[in-house]
Amino acid sequence: MELFSDFMGMTGGGQALGRYAHYLAGITWIGLLYFFNFIQGSAFAEMGDAARGEALRKITWRTLWWFRWAALGTWLSGIWILIAQEVRGDYFRSAAGMGISFGFLLGTTMAANVWMVIWPAQQIAIGSSVAVSEGGEADPAAPAAAKRAGRASRVNTLFSIPLIFFMMFPSHFAPHFGDVTNSLAVDSGARIVIWIVFAVIWIVMELSAVGKIGGYDSAINKIVLDKHQDTIKYGLAITVLLYLLFEILA
Repeated sequence: MELFSDFMGMTGGGQALGRYAHYLAGITWIGLLYFFNFIQGSAFAEMGDAARGEALRKITWRTLWWFRWAALGTWLSGIWILIAQEVRGDYFRSAAGMGISFGFLLGTTMAANVWMVIWPAQQIAIGSSVAVSEGGEADPAAPAAAKRAGRASRVNTLFSIPLIFFMMFPSHFAPHFGDVTNSLAVDSGARIVIWIVFAVIWIVMELSAVGKIGGYDSAINKIVLDKHQDTIKYGLAITVLLYLLFEILA
């Protein structure tokens, strides 16, 4: 069968199945991420405590199940694609390889945020809501947990914008960049500059979101993560900046 011909090769069935799983899980994950950030957050702000608690227990709780497993599925299928792909040693020195590397690092960070920050924090927040609905006391840790989950979710939204661009980058834009004497390699000086800019943005935003730079209400968080409209703008700005660095330097 054609599906099993050169199964682990670049054009084999393993690569095709991996990409299909990656797209399917990724659409689910990012779609739910946007639901939380663009719809649920605004809706909850307009609800009373009782309605918000009911929604947390009956909608958010179920949605989080799909959300976290879709995140894991996206990450695992991405790893499978890299394993199944026949990649030359110099691939990651190319524009295409750098784009995939950016996407992999952002995606890994986002998946870690889901499982290590958002899900544990939401368990506290929703557990507190359930306790109150049953006549018990609210968990005093719930407000801080909700803030923690909100910041991590919002930085995931920020990262998702360049992530999606740089996942399509290798097929559509990356072939235009590189040393004319080597169709793959980007000049080492250009690579260093682009990587430094990416790393600074990635590390500063992640550490800010998890409260390691100035706490959860730092100036950076307030500017970039308080409102989803601003998060979208800055996500697009980061994407354009990184792309322009390839245009100018590569």
